[in-house]
Amino acid sequence: MTSRDEVLKSIRARRVPAMALPALQHDWVRYADAFAQFKSVVEAAGARCDRVATPRDIAPLLATFGEFQAATRTVSQVAGVAGTVALDDVDDPHDLETIDWAIMPGEFGVAENGAIWVTDERVKQRAIYFIVQHLALVLPANQIVHTMHAAYERIQPGKSSLGLFIAGPSKTADIEQLLVIGAHGPRSLTVIAVGPTV
Repeated sequence: MTSRDEVLKSIRARRVPAMALPALQHDWVRYADAFAQFKSVVEAAGARCDRVATPRDIAPLLATFGEFQAATRTVSQVAGVAGTVALDDVDDPHDLETIDWAIMPGEFGVAENGAIWVTDERVKQRAIYFIVQHLALVLPANQIVHTMHAAYERIQPGKSSLGLFIAGPSKTADIEQLLVIGAHGPRSLTVIAVGPTV
C-alpha cells in the first residue's frame, strides 16, 4: 500500500456526523429595486447588463455589439437567437475553443452580488461557460432574488451534475496587482434580462 492509499484509507475511515443545514429564514436585506441593484453590481464587476422587453429583442440587441458583429462561430441555447454551431453536435469540448460567442440561459440572478445561477441540465458540453471568448447569459428579469440566502433556497441539489454562479467576466489581479479581464475564461460577459421585473 502506498502512502497515498494510506492517507485516503484514513480519510475514508473518519466519518463526519451529518448535520442539518442552518435555517435560512431571517430578515435579510431587501432592495427597493432588485433589478437596479443587480444591474449596478453586474456592471461594477466588469460585465454588461441590459434588459429587453421580449425574447424577440435579444438578437437585435446582440447585433449592436461590435464583438458580436465580428463573430464567425456562435453557439446559442436560447430560443430565438440563432447560432452557427450546434452545441449538441460537438463531441469534444476542445472543439469549442474557437467559439466567439455563446448565448446561454441563466436560471436566476442575485441582486446583492450580480451572480447568475447556471446549470448543465440541458447543456451537452458544460465547458462552453469557460472556454468561449464572449459569454451572454439570458434570464427572466423577474427571476432576480435579493440575497444569496434566497438563492440557496432556490437551488435543487442533485437536479443537475453541474451548477454554479457566474459573476462577471474572467479576471485576475494576481499579476503585479493589475486587474486583467478575460485572463482565464471569457473575455466578456453580457447579461440580458428579459421581460418585466415583477
